[in-house]
Amino acid sequence: MAQRTNVLLTGFDPFDREALNPSWEAVRALHGWKCGRATVHARQMPCVFGDAIETLAGAMDELQPQLVLCIGQAGGRAEITPERVAINIDDGRIADNAGRQPIDTPVVRGAPAAYCSTLPIKAIVRDLRAAGVPASVSNTAGTFVCNHIFYGLMHRMATHPVPGLRGGFIHIPYLPEQAARFPGLPSMSLATMVEALRIAVATALAVEKDIAETGGQLH
Repeated sequence: MAQRTNVLLTGFDPFDREALNPSWEAVRALHGWKCGRATVHARQMPCVFGDAIETLAGAMDELQPQLVLCIGQAGGRAEITPERVAINIDDGRIADNAGRQPIDTPVVRGAPAAYCSTLPIKAIVRDLRAAGVPASVSNTAGTFVCNHIFYGLMHRMATHPVPGLRGGFIHIPYLPEQAARFPGLPSMSLATMVEALRIAVATALAVEKDIAETGGQLH
């Protein structure tokens, strides 16, 4: 019998005076969803430096997943954006939910400057676009808690390798009810976000080697 697979999807609690966080709203909608023989498990992460990585580690220890997708809010972006690279820098433009605001400090001291996602990010973008969902590869996850947990995930995978484990980070836009407070900023419906994550999970499970297709930018 084929082995069953656990997929860990994470989203954040609200931050920066927001009443909700689209990453958690979208992720929790998929809790228990089955994609083939894989079952999705949703976990909420605290938007707090340090605590986010610890909470992620606990969820990974619990579930022993074969696929980890961390999801975060990127207010102002108009597309679903799988992230290419996590950098070893915490530099908070604002304080996190515990009041912490590190400036130019490493996520992990003595660790590499960066790690690349092991998700098939270009195949995910291809499949999202084919389904009519705006998407593109992003080359910066910022320097707040999104990049922090992304780096923490990739560092754990590099230092405690598990055969077959893949992981990475995807940013999603504001929900319409959030963007309404900021005239002119783009948004995306929750239903579209949820469908986008379904596609991302399915593609990540199905595609072993990413496609050779440009996803670069000039600036």
